[in-house]
Amino acid sequence: MIPTTLSDVAEVVSGSLIDSPNPQAMVTGAAADTRRVNPGDLFVAIVGARADGHDFAESAMSDGAVGVLGSRSTGQPTVVVDEPVLALGRLARHQLGRLPDADVVAITGSSGKTSTKDLIAQLVSLRGPVVAPEGSFNTEVGLPLTVLQSDGDTRTVVLEMGARGVGHVDYLCWVAPPAVAVVLNVGSAHLGEFGSRDAIVRAKGEIVQALPENGTAVLLADDPDVVGMAARTRAKVLTFGESRTADVRVSDLMLDDQARPRFRLLTPVGERDVVMGLHGEHQALNAAAAAAVGLSLGMELDSIASALAQAGPRSGMRMEVSQTPSGVTLVNDAYNANPESMRAALKSLAAMGRAGSGRTWAVLGEMLELGPDTLEAHDAVGRLAVRLDISRLLAVGEGARAIHLGASHEGSWGEESAWVPDTAAAIDFLRRDVRPGDIVLVKASRGAALERVAQALADEPTAAPPQQGADHS
Repeated sequence: MIPTTLSDVAEVVSGSLIDSPNPQAMVTGAAADTRRVNPGDLFVAIVGARADGHDFAESAMSDGAVGVLGSRSTGQPTVVVDEPVLALGRLARHQLGRLPDADVVAITGSSGKTSTKDLIAQLVSLRGPVVAPEGSFNTEVGLPLTVLQSDGDTRTVVLEMGARGVGHVDYLCWVAPPAVAVVLNVGSAHLGEFGSRDAIVRAKGEIVQALPENGTAVLLADDPDVVGMAARTRAKVLTFGESRTADVRVSDLMLDDQARPRFRLLTPVGERDVVMGLHGEHQALNAAAAAAVGLSLGMELDSIASALAQAGPRSGMRMEVSQTPSGVTLVNDAYNANPESMRAALKSLAAMGRAGSGRTWAVLGEMLELGPDTLEAHDAVGRLAVRLDISRLLAVGEGARAIHLGASHEGSWGEESAWVPDTAAAIDFLRRDVRPGDIVLVKASRGAALERVAQALADEPTAAPPQQGADHS
């Protein structure tokens, strides 16, 4: 953050500075969680469902904060405003106004935002210093906090924009007006909150409406709903995907034995072969989106292809592949899930299984916020696991029971598919049955807490070695 005095912060957000012995104290950052406070930070006190940030103001100050942004007195130097979250957004917008040479790249979509954000951030780092969020800081709190990490040297600010309803992305674009806007897809994530697919399309399309005439909309050519957003912007449109109509196209896609993609990247300025170090078929489309962003920012194709090949994982629990001490390949994709990302993960697991000798395990939990499509979507995941010839399926939790039932209806028999009530039961089940050489995918919405299962597998050896003549079906 460009250093700003407390009194100037109050002026920017139209607040009143109270209880401050030093109005000229310099603010050099911001935090809304006392565990993340650094010296010089402005602590943003938010009243949440479970806690009131104002109650932690003294703790934040003892950790080095120089002031508080809140809606009432805290007994500490406080900039008092009606709505601290909105004031935080105004402060972030003001910060970007002081960085005329920084380009904002904004990304939205029903799935894949964080993986693509990580890829783009690594790519555009070749242009100069980059600011990008940790994990999925993509809300009306997380996004401005990310913006406030920028400073006078920042060349690119890469942001995720999440939405729970119409108008959310529009507000985030007001906070951080994009020069390049990426729409990855329109899927079923949060359908229960939006109410309809049409509402999701309207909400995601707000990002391209916010572009200036000299901006660029990067749109998925393979999704008619996304391509249709071209009519909602005055900006240049650059499409990506596997479709022959795409401006930046993935061709000849193959996966190696670790589900790492290799493909031919076709662009308006030439073609290059790309071999990625990231895992999952979906990373090829993410790479095409990143390449389109790079081209829109004037990067050379050779630099783009090299950066895509060298990119590594940045955010945990997203197709995170590791070997456990007992010889099991663990694919931890437990951060979140929706029907689209479930399909991608299962296809990657199947590809890894075809190249190996061990069994493939899909340990799957509930996909949340799918509304009336919940039962059908979970049933379809179970059926897909059978069609992909996944060796063993373990559905975890009541909300995931339909995954097991779908597999059973599709033709799973014997012990190929099972259901357990919770993560503790899943851990016990896997400790008994998983063998060295097996490949285990763990995936669910975050509320299912399946990261506990992945952690247990990572920390503890399996109980039994492979048996002669064991079934590898």
